[in-house]
Amino acid sequence: MRLVSFASSYITHVITFREPPLSHVIIHTDGACRGNPGPGGWGAVMHWGEREKELWGGEKLTTNNRMELMAAIQALEALTRPCKVELHTDSKYVMQGIEQWIHGWKARGWKTADRKPVKNEDLWKRLDAARARHDVRWRWVKGHAGHEWNERADALANRGVDELKG
Repeated sequence: MRLVSFASSYITHVITFREPPLSHVIIHTDGACRGNPGPGGWGAVMHWGEREKELWGGEKLTTNNRMELMAAIQALEALTRPCKVELHTDSKYVMQGIEQWIHGWKARGWKTADRKPVKNEDLWKRLDAARARHDVRWRWVKGHAGHEWNERADALANRGVDELKG
């Protein structure tokens, strides 16, 4: 019996598909409430390149914290593809929640360190899902201190409340 060995040569072509670079979006958000609870609104100003978009809305019975969360959620959910995001908020509640507390809440089955249910769990889950699609850097800005974009977001949040009366 004779063994025959065959050598074959081939060329492998490797084609690398590069993802298009992530768009860089700057977002400024704010929430407002007239009475807490009471009618509330949220607003967001989004910038990318030379473009700008304004978002706002409101709810008849809500809290300021829910509107602060909703502003960030709506802005992130408005992005149609993954982006690098710099999100500015004047809410320490949102900042601490998303950067510090949420990991513990999730590990404890959405309970606080005191084993109480997390307030606004529905919105925290939604914000967590929305931010997971993007590379988000969170920035705190002092509210009502003359910061142009925060003032615009605040005006939009108040517009959201005003339009409820429509």
